[in-house]
Amino acid sequence: MNRLGVPLVLVLCGLSCSPSLPPRVEFTLGTLCRVSLFEGGTAADYDAVFARFQEIQDVMAPGAAAGGEATDLELVNLNAGIGPVMVHGDLLDVLEEARRYAELSDGAFDPTVGPLVRLWGIGSDNPRVPAADEIEQALALVDWRDLVIDRAAGTAFLRRRGQALDLGAIAKGYAADQAAAILRGGRSRRAVIDLGGNIFALGERAWWKSWRIGVQDPLDERGTYLGILRVKDKSVVTSGVYERYFEEGPRRYHHILSTSDGYPVDNGLVAVTIVAERSIDADALSTACFALGPERGLALVETLPDTEAVFVDRDRNVLLSSGAAKWFTLTGRDYRVIPTSSSSNTR
Repeated sequence: MNRLGVPLVLVLCGLSCSPSLPPRVEFTLGTLCRVSLFEGGTAADYDAVFARFQEIQDVMAPGAAAGGEATDLELVNLNAGIGPVMVHGDLLDVLEEARRYAELSDGAFDPTVGPLVRLWGIGSDNPRVPAADEIEQALALVDWRDLVIDRAAGTAFLRRRGQALDLGAIAKGYAADQAAAILRGGRSRRAVIDLGGNIFALGERAWWKSWRIGVQDPLDERGTYLGILRVKDKSVVTSGVYERYFEEGPRRYHHILSTSDGYPVDNGLVAVTIVAERSIDADALSTACFALGPERGLALVETLPDTEAVFVDRDRNVLLSSGAAKWFTLTGRDYRVIPTSSSSNTR
């Protein structure tokens, strides 16, 4: 079985936040994107947001753009070990952020993970478990320090042949931030941007109330949530083992690949949810913290301002960053919040 794009966060909305216009839903950025305008939004706002999504898709998607030519990201991959490629400013922005998070996470998050992603094919029509020597060869090509960005020249370059960028763990966050900027620049005061479970809750729900975001129970059916986050003007992003996976024999292989051994990360976690001011931060951190594991992941979150995290392990334990308890309410009966050194302190 191959399962794609299962949202691990859900917007819980009653009659008090009925949209001013019907939501617009389109498949782009490799997922089903849903934008809902609740106050002041217009059809032109929808047009501008989805046009922006298409621009980002045409620059950062692996393979070809809408017109059939290679995207800027694919051109960088094709020219790995050959020479720098002049790319769109959007790609430079995302690559700089990706490199920053690679450094912050000691490479647990790595935008050069492309060779491993292609090898496993999780999310494609033909996923497979590679041979150990294949994994070893692909893993040798993963090193974010080989990504060279020249902002002045407008170029990006991978130093070694065979290296490849993959921005699946950060590009949707960038797109959500861009959509929020467009809506803030217009008349929209309240909106929800949902890019396959990558949520940006713009403004307030209604009457100074917080948006209520249900965190999907990763060990239960879709639509069952284990807790509720109450947020205003923030992004909520979850990475989990039930987001994309395939099964072979008795084992399930999920899409979050370890840059240490080349296999799907196996550290006891089943989901990590990040709340942040910017969606690009929440997107990158959800993957980085999942790969780092609960102890190192929580330690990283505690160094970052305006950022909180909810970690869930396979034993149904929930671990919170120091400020998360202000926003998160546990509702799943089979789960329990485990005290941590971070949750007993405030920043």
